[in-house]
Amino acid sequence: MATSARRGPYVCGIDAGMDVVSGKWKSLILWELNNHGVRRFGELRRGLPGVSEKMLIQHLREMEEDGLVHREVYREVPPRVEYSLTEHGTSLNEALRALGEWGKRRCERLAAEGALESV
Repeated sequence: MATSARRGPYVCGIDAGMDVVSGKWKSLILWELNNHGVRRFGELRRGLPGVSEKMLIQHLREMEEDGLVHREVYREVPPRVEYSLTEHGTSLNEALRALGEWGKRRCERLAAEGALESV
């Protein structure tokens, strides 16, 4: 994994913040873990319709490296792995809350204009 390319240099704080949430699924993984707490891989995958196993694994690994997600492996048969937000991941989710509110208002506006099929 090319993590060194994901460590700056950054132009501004938004650049640094967007670096850790780049990709379609990372913000949705944050949302899923924030709303449902500790999740197993299969639960995450079911909660994110359309995500491939490969992409979910890749994003979870990157998010673990960035300190956003904690991965707990239980040594049992069959093996059990659980994911949860770290304090750093929770603080990022809080920072994204305003963006989520803005997105809701945008969806409502687009739906009112007839440019969006569903909100």
